[in-house]
Amino acid sequence: MRSETEQQPNSATKPQRVPAQTRDAERTKAAVLAAATREFADHGFGGARIELVAKRAKVNKQLIYYYFGSKEALYVAVLEETYARLRASEAALDVDALDPVQGITELALFNWRYHCQHPELISIVRTENLHKAKFLKRSERVRSLNSPLIATLEALLRRGVEQGVFRADVDAVQTYMTIAALSFYYLSNQWTLRVHFNLRPPEKDVLDAWGSHIVQVVLASLRPGAGASKTGGDDHEVRTLR
Repeated sequence: MRSETEQQPNSATKPQRVPAQTRDAERTKAAVLAAATREFADHGFGGARIELVAKRAKVNKQLIYYYFGSKEALYVAVLEETYARLRASEAALDVDALDPVQGITELALFNWRYHCQHPELISIVRTENLHKAKFLKRSERVRSLNSPLIATLEALLRRGVEQGVFRADVDAVQTYMTIAALSFYYLSNQWTLRVHFNLRPPEKDVLDAWGSHIVQVVLASLRPGAGASKTGGDDHEVRTLR
C-alpha cells in the first residue's frame, strides 16, 4: 500500500495549473474589455450599447452584467485599462539610463507616437472630459497609476537641474501636461485644423515633423531662463527641484 505522502502530488515540484474555468473567465473579460473599448471610443458613453459590446465580444449580454455589474462599471473598467496600458508602456521606457535632455526627448516622442497608434485613447479621454471626469473620479486605480510616472519624471528633471541644463523651477506635472497636450490637441482636432490652415493629411513625414516640434517646445520650456507659471489652482503647487 502506498503511503499518504506517495499518493499526494508534490506542489513544490509540480507547477500549479490555473483552472480552465478561471482561464476562460479571464479571456472572456479581456474580450469584453476590448469590445467595450471600441464601442465607447466610437459612440461615447451615452451612445454605446451593451448589446453591441456583447456582439463584438461574441458573448451573452447577461455575462457582461455578471462580470461587470453595469454599463457604468464597464465604462470605468475601460477607462482604467486604457490608462493602465499607457502607463505600463511609459514605465517600460528606461529614461533613468539616459541623460536628462535625451530622457525628455524619448518620453515626449513616445507619448506622441502612442497617441498616434492609439486613437481610442483620444476618443475615450475626450468622452470622459465631456462628463467632467464623473466616472474617472470613482477609480482609485487610475490615480495610483500616475504616481510612479511623476516620480520618474521628477528624478529626470532633477538630474537636469543639477547638470545645469534645466531651470531650477521645472515641474514634473506641468512638463507632462505640456507633452500630452501637444500630442492630444493635434490629433483630436486634426480635421478642423486641416480646414482652417490647409494642412497636409497626417502622413508619416507630417507626423514625424510634429513629433520633433513637440520635443523642441518642451525642451525650450525647460531651459534655464524660460519662465515658469503656476498651473492647476491651489491643488497643484509648482515645486522647485533644487
